[in-house]
Amino acid sequence: MEKRTQKVAVGSDHAAYDMKAQVIGWLDGQGYEVVDVGTDSRESCDYPVFAHAAAEKVAAGNCDKGILICGSGIGMSMAANKVTGIRAALCSEPYSAMLSRRHNDSNILCLGARLIGSDMAIEIITKWLETEFEGGRHQRRVSMIQPADDDDMDL
Repeated sequence: MEKRTQKVAVGSDHAAYDMKAQVIGWLDGQGYEVVDVGTDSRESCDYPVFAHAAAEKVAAGNCDKGILICGSGIGMSMAANKVTGIRAALCSEPYSAMLSRRHNDSNILCLGARLIGSDMAIEIITKWLETEFEGGRHQRRVSMIQPADDDDMDL
């Protein structure tokens, strides 16, 4: 299998700490450079802290993509999408992960550790990382979801 050189920010809350460790192990084994933004234990914590840490790294260009995991994935996706330039997609199966990349150019993948198992998480991540953005007509739509203060948004 071809080695990858992408840098991926990975974060979780306490509910997804174990899945995050499994995902990081898998990413390392596939040759990705992983930036672990926390959490570092199963002790209760606040997911927005880790969502923002990963999202800021991706938005600034310090990481190519991000993966965020919490109990449901909902909180992480909501928090990450508050950061300008982030297109976080909550996915629970590979097909939506593929479409989130192909049509929406998602740059953060969110997963729910209490909703899917580790094997499914790896399938979703694999499809997401391997799928390229199509561009074309989809680029116009992606441009429309940028913040309203961007003058180039034509609705």
